[in-house]
Amino acid sequence: MIDSSINPNIDRIALRLKTIPENPGVYQHLDASGKVIYVGKARNLQRRVASYFSHYDDKSAKIKMLVRHIYDTRVTVVATEVDALLLENSLIKRYQPRYNSMLKDDKSYPYLVLTDEPYPRLLYTRKRGIKGQYYGPYPNGRILRELQDIIRQLFKYRTCDKMGNRPCMKHQIGLCDAPCAGKQSREDYLSTIENIRRILKGDIGDILNILKDNMLALANELRFEEAEAVKRKIHLLEEYQSRSTVVDTNVKDVDVISILSDEKYAYIHFMRIKNGAIIYSFNHEIKKQLDESDPEILATVLPALHEQTGSSAREVVLPFRIDDIPDDYLLQNADPKGDRRKLLELSLRNVESYQKQCRHQRALTDGEAAPKALKTLERLQKALNLPTLPMEIDCFDNSHIQGAYPVAGMVRFTSGKPNRNEYRKFNIKGEGNDDYASMAEVIERRYSKNTPPNLLIVDGGEGQMHVAWEVVHNKLNLAIPIAGLAKDDKHKTNELLCFENSGNVSHSTAPQIKVVQLKPTDPLFHLLEQIQNEVHRFAITFHRDKRSKGTFRTSLTDIPGIGPKTARDLLLRFNSVKQIQLQTLADLTDAIGPAKAQLVYNHLHN
Repeated sequence: MIDSSINPNIDRIALRLKTIPENPGVYQHLDASGKVIYVGKARNLQRRVASYFSHYDDKSAKIKMLVRHIYDTRVTVVATEVDALLLENSLIKRYQPRYNSMLKDDKSYPYLVLTDEPYPRLLYTRKRGIKGQYYGPYPNGRILRELQDIIRQLFKYRTCDKMGNRPCMKHQIGLCDAPCAGKQSREDYLSTIENIRRILKGDIGDILNILKDNMLALANELRFEEAEAVKRKIHLLEEYQSRSTVVDTNVKDVDVISILSDEKYAYIHFMRIKNGAIIYSFNHEIKKQLDESDPEILATVLPALHEQTGSSAREVVLPFRIDDIPDDYLLQNADPKGDRRKLLELSLRNVESYQKQCRHQRALTDGEAAPKALKTLERLQKALNLPTLPMEIDCFDNSHIQGAYPVAGMVRFTSGKPNRNEYRKFNIKGEGNDDYASMAEVIERRYSKNTPPNLLIVDGGEGQMHVAWEVVHNKLNLAIPIAGLAKDDKHKTNELLCFENSGNVSHSTAPQIKVVQLKPTDPLFHLLEQIQNEVHRFAITFHRDKRSKGTFRTSLTDIPGIGPKTARDLLLRFNSVKQIQLQTLADLTDAIGPAKAQLVYNHLHN
């Protein structure tokens, strides 16, 4: 238990803890002014609340800050974990606590709403003040407007603010059947609204069946012009369905969610699937408040998303199981197969793209150094004729000693700075003394399943660039611009290489390679030099670590009587096994003595 030096109210809090029951429920931490600063849920309220005030040194800096500001705690006992989940969501939305990670206000997203009127209207809105049934949110207004236009072509409904007693111009141009003037019954009008509601809910198949039956009935009655009009609606709806359907229509009603996070932010992508079609899909960026883990964030976010979207799904597809979400609330599918696996992969691609966009945006606006770094990246984009700003740059390098302990390293620079969370190490599986094959291997392993960068740099000249091109463009069929960094005799960064018209990455064969002229005093040259030095340091450090943990082994150590130390001495003196083979017996004797020299000489020449 903490003492009064951390929280002066701890004695009173300790007494309060003794009265908290061991039931499921929701707790609220309050500050000295009585303001709610954090809301949480728990299966065992007493155990969860008490955990804030014990093992203080092990807590993160943000939780320590929260604990120092807690003046009082109040709890609400509920019957089930589902009740706790829903109450927590309601209280977070109501109080907007400072230390809770929350979704962005849903008022900022566009919705379609069927108004609560005797003759409902279909309206576009970003406000939740209109009485009616909301559908959405949608990722942007363009998608919503497109859907609204399709519905307008399929069905006639009123758009006027107030109903008069006689038809208006909308009736004259065929956009409304004038229920205001009694030319359309309320029953018939509400039938039209019900069909619109079905489309907004994703029940397109039901509407198609109704329209097809209607078309056949009209044709049987020889009302061919009316039947043709219905046929055009069927084609329009089928076209919209074909653009929306991404999996088998047997996937009836499913939500899909994925998450990526870094130190400060979590990025979430959410999709609603109905009859195999994406009803809507949108992203959220959440600023972390207490260094929450991904499961903790999703446990809070999922109920809020269900409330925002009015989701009726009983199944959610997600990348991992969330213990704090009870099965009574949602059936979790954390190991999806078939079409559900495709949906999760699609969601993950969306959230990866969204994370890049957010990082890019912050790089444009945050910090005093951002404009300078951005200017350098803009110069790199122009110098290499890149299609996008290279906010993420990957660079590869190999390291080995005459094929022994072959490894490779990859570093990633984000917004012009090292992003060490994205560094990767590779143990080479193929022939370690073939640098080209090693480069091809690690590039294929990296990008066959992972999101590619805006620019790929290989630490090497034209040969390595051609290898990278073959793997990226012809084997993986990815559109990644490729550059090379060559070194001089002193192992210093010498020149930047790129393919002719490197912005056009659709060639089937690699274009010609050109040198990009840079002065050593150029900030862009300094950035590239930093990238090259960093990847070399990273790869060689990994190689040394691996070598120190294992036994040095080459073809020389296969010779009876020759150990790792003798083999290393020979390689360091003569550089390679091939060069050792060219030495005379006298040269070998001078290096390792007559007895071992005779063993090596006989083995290599026999």
